[in-house]
Amino acid sequence: MTTRINPIAPRLKWDVLSPGELERIHEATLEIMEEVGIRFPNDRALTVLEQSGCEVDRATQVAKLPRALVMEAAAKAPREYVLAGRDPAADMLIDGKHCYLSNDGSGVFVFDHKTGEKRPSTKNDAATSARFVDALPDISYYWGPVVTSQDVPPATKALHDAEAVFTNTSKHFQTVTTVGEKPARYIVEMAAAIAGGLDKLRERPILSFMQCAVDPLGHDGPNLEANLVAAEHGLASGFMPMPLAAGTGPATLAGNLVVQNAEALSGVVLLQLAFPGSPCFFAGAPSVIDLKTGGYTGGSPEDYLLAAASTQLAHFYGVPMAMGTMATGAKEPDWQAAIDDSLSTFASVMSSADMMNGAGLLNGSKILSYPHMVMETEIYSIVQKVAGGIEVSDETLALDVIKKVGPNGTYLAEKHTRAHMKEIWRPNVWDRTPYDTWLREGKKGALHKATEIADDILENYRPEPLPDDVVKELRAIVDRADKELAGAR
Repeated sequence: MTTRINPIAPRLKWDVLSPGELERIHEATLEIMEEVGIRFPNDRALTVLEQSGCEVDRATQVAKLPRALVMEAAAKAPREYVLAGRDPAADMLIDGKHCYLSNDGSGVFVFDHKTGEKRPSTKNDAATSARFVDALPDISYYWGPVVTSQDVPPATKALHDAEAVFTNTSKHFQTVTTVGEKPARYIVEMAAAIAGGLDKLRERPILSFMQCAVDPLGHDGPNLEANLVAAEHGLASGFMPMPLAAGTGPATLAGNLVVQNAEALSGVVLLQLAFPGSPCFFAGAPSVIDLKTGGYTGGSPEDYLLAAASTQLAHFYGVPMAMGTMATGAKEPDWQAAIDDSLSTFASVMSSADMMNGAGLLNGSKILSYPHMVMETEIYSIVQKVAGGIEVSDETLALDVIKKVGPNGTYLAEKHTRAHMKEIWRPNVWDRTPYDTWLREGKKGALHKATEIADDILENYRPEPLPDDVVKELRAIVDRADKELAGAR
């Protein structure tokens, strides 16, 4: 079964920041990195930075990065590369011209739409979610996992997740739960087993890494270790800051962007100093604090502005951006979820975010809902149509057919109509039936139709399987990791 993906190639563009404003945030970022510094709680990272000319305080683990060094290192990051799928039909060209959607990741609950109950996620759920994503062309790659395996040893959870994902999708896999050097080397070994060896994996990188930063102005030690392992093997990696305005970032959006930018840029600088030319990317999910609860909002007007501006900044340095998208705070697939998902997707696409993470989770990226994921692909397709803009050419102006039909005619039978009618957007789950038809068919709306589509995928779709010997090798690698890292026998 061939996997298809459907990226957006936007013709329209939304610049939130003017050139002068971009330059001011850039200069402020360099000032903070040089004078305040970034915390790198990892000896290997600090050594790389120190040997490259940074001022390093081993006691505080803070490195001050000279602006000339920052710009020289950032310039070494490749502007274009491929994130490969196990199926070449799912390859993603990261070139600043395409936007690819993934699922959301690291959820801990599954909403069972048949029983109406919420339950903790399992390894089987990670596998099912990968199979589900594989079936949806609008979701180009698997990020996460969508939900984590909570019925396995915590020390090797990421590797059990990876086993479930690799065996159930032939799309690219971007891991966000693999932390620490040893787990990272194990998951690279798993990807190499599928690709045909480490050299083949470097040629066709079916795996990439994303790690979170630690706001404000810091990184996490095990996260640094994992991304350095990725860069060592030529696998793309990036760091995702998530500063909350008025919490872990300044209350002003411009100040929040300085913190976001410094964290993402410092990660890229480290990777380029350690492994020049290794593929990397900015990532981000900047937001604002909820002033009543002190928590993450999971959807606010500020999020959309911050997303677009952060993507502009990444592209200012010529580096791809992976932007958090569709992470609604709604508890169910409702009006709030639709608004959050629509506006965040619009902001990410219209600013040309290279990667967008992602679809499927509710309640601030905690609860997986399959019908919700289906409805989010409908939103994606609408934004795709809008981002395409209006093509103006001799063919699309249609002067000949307009003259032929003339006043009071119809275009239904014209060849021009038959040639272009499939360009008109058509819904998969939206209801546009006449009112009487809607009543007669049981008042089925978008959620009903999305549920029917989800149930059909869950019951009938099967991905392209891995060879049996590779499946056995993955199982052996995870067993070995369980014995070493989790103390399993």
